[in-house]
Amino acid sequence: MGDIAKGVLGGGWALVVGWVLPTALNLAVFFLAVAPSLRRTRAIERVWPDTASQTALLLLCASVLFGFVLNALQTPLYRILEGYLLWPRRVFDWGCRRQRARKEAIAALIAHPNGRTLVQRALLNEHLARYPVHGDQLAPTRLGNAIRRFEEYGHNRFCLDTQVLWNELSATAPVQARRQVDTARTSVDFFVSLLYGHVVVAALALLALTSAGAERTLLSVAGIMLIALVPLWYRSAVYATDEWASAVRAMVNLGRKPLADALGLVLPQQLSEERVMWLLVTRMSRRPYRDAADTAFAPYRAAPPDPHCSLHPPVPGPGA
Repeated sequence: MGDIAKGVLGGGWALVVGWVLPTALNLAVFFLAVAPSLRRTRAIERVWPDTASQTALLLLCASVLFGFVLNALQTPLYRILEGYLLWPRRVFDWGCRRQRARKEAIAALIAHPNGRTLVQRALLNEHLARYPVHGDQLAPTRLGNAIRRFEEYGHNRFCLDTQVLWNELSATAPVQARRQVDTARTSVDFFVSLLYGHVVVAALALLALTSAGAERTLLSVAGIMLIALVPLWYRSAVYATDEWASAVRAMVNLGRKPLADALGLVLPQQLSEERVMWLLVTRMSRRPYRDAADTAFAPYRAAPPDPHCSLHPPVPGPGA
């Protein structure tokens, strides 16, 4: 039981909280509000459980199954909300212009406080911090920009592209830093999964309105409430990225030295030289090898151990 608990509290905990739990909540709403109307159709009535215990077992199994499926599909699900997938070119450009105007408006309010309190200015700075530093990195959605800001952190500060070297950085960073990143992302996963589930259940509720003998009042209220909650979950996901961004920043700051050691490199004392070194590492990972890399990496390569050096100190003689 101890090993099972450790597994659940480890990597499995993020899966349960981030994807299985919100799926169970959405399925519970479906079972309570939508399923009673669908059960009146012959096709659904034949396969629907007869007892409450069977229904609970179905809910549990379906929650785990759909939670695993959503976890496997998390990359395209995120990219849709970030504005990278299934967005027409014109809509993408319009979204980028809108986000750029919003960023400039927040920056203007910060530059001209006009009697705003310290708390109000701090909130404006929080909103501005959810955008990437460089304007060419802007995404067409708020969630896309909130995630993009910490995706570019390593490259902006150290020329360390975390998108390319994420696996290497994760493998060498301190355990606590990796755990913080996983825990912080779980909150964002929870709201993203809840959002998509609400959309699906709301669509099924509207579809069930067309069935014979449907409980139209219940279905209409459920559908409207679920659709109304979608913007709330989206905004909550955007706010939850603040902790995720802090965890990634800590992972980059604390993991650079272990990563350099693992790659057989010596971290330069000058920040400008360190930026050059990480730029070379990124290029080495993304591009085919060239002979010029041998000369470029020479100043940063750690000296190999001397094969003539004894592994053990000399034993002092009798007269020592």
